[in-house]
Amino acid sequence: MNEAIETSFPDTHNTDAAHLALNLLDGLPHPILLLGSDSSIEYANAAAEDFFQASVALLRRQSLSEVVAFGSPLLALVDHVRRHGYNVNEYGVDLGSAKNAGQRLVDVFCGPVTEAQEKIMLVLQQRSMAQMIERQLTHRGAARSVSGLAAVLAHEIKNPLSGIRGAAQLLESAISDEDRTLTQLICAESDRICDLVDRMEVFGDERPLIKEAVNIHDVLDHVRKIAQAGFASHIKLIEEYDPSLPAVPGSRDKLIQAFLNLLKNASEAIGSERSDGKIVLSTAFRPGVRLSVPGSATRISLPLEIAIRDNGPGVPSELRRHLFEPFVTTKPSGSGLGLALVAKFIGDHGGIIECDSAPGGTTFRALLPMHDGAGKQDEAGAAS
Repeated sequence: MNEAIETSFPDTHNTDAAHLALNLLDGLPHPILLLGSDSSIEYANAAAEDFFQASVALLRRQSLSEVVAFGSPLLALVDHVRRHGYNVNEYGVDLGSAKNAGQRLVDVFCGPVTEAQEKIMLVLQQRSMAQMIERQLTHRGAARSVSGLAAVLAHEIKNPLSGIRGAAQLLESAISDEDRTLTQLICAESDRICDLVDRMEVFGDERPLIKEAVNIHDVLDHVRKIAQAGFASHIKLIEEYDPSLPAVPGSRDKLIQAFLNLLKNASEAIGSERSDGKIVLSTAFRPGVRLSVPGSATRISLPLEIAIRDNGPGVPSELRRHLFEPFVTTKPSGSGLGLALVAKFIGDHGGIIECDSAPGGTTFRALLPMHDGAGKQDEAGAAS
């Protein structure tokens, strides 16, 4: 029995009531902390253990300042509540910590505990999922706008380019060696533009996926072998898989292309000069993540989490919100279509994709539905 809870809530001197209070708090999806007079942690529910990546026994040996980032506004908020004695709500508080260098925005509900002198209750509500879904809808809208553009480009650009390239090849046989360099440049640039248009044409493919049960670990293993034999041969690849993960309803080829793009992106972010480059491929089952399909009463479950984490320099803060939009890139010679294509493929599978980044590392995280018969597959397809 947690003594802090027993002495902090009315009527919990009754053993059954105390058990009920603990069960109710542990059943809540939001992290809850009970702080003592010196801001030491006296209680943490199950969601708080998961949020801070520490057991309740470990948390109870620490103070609030030890589990949040140095100078966190949460500390000032608790101090304010302790001085004035009334409830305060704060929105968009960054709760980064030593364990999690990235930005962790939460809404905070903080107030004194009735009949428990000097004790403060903290309730945290993560904003990341709501923001992820909102941004994902933007990503899909951007991908659709590229679909229309791709169709126009395919028709209006590729045909004239073929003529330009053909004319350059004819000129090549009748000019001097010095001028021949220019005709070769025309051919090379024409090929490059054609290749770009070919890549954009993928966005115009609106055919529904032919779905089958796909083992995501087979996909990741295939992607890892390609990377290790080529562009990521100088990087340490680490696998952290949940072996019990169920299958994904979708296209194996499209999933391979999506995660290969993510792995290549992570490898290029680390660079070829570093000897300590590391990329972690992880999978996990996250029950409870559900998404409302726009324009429908249907709700789909996205319990499968696939993450690719690198120890590169991170994505510049001004680009993070637009990272999955077409033509946004950090590479001098990049086209800015790789991540937009990833967003399209994950969206076609009924999933969502998000990026968490900070100096020293970036994590791309995809949430996908699980294969559970025809009905579930249809639901997943409706979200794309």
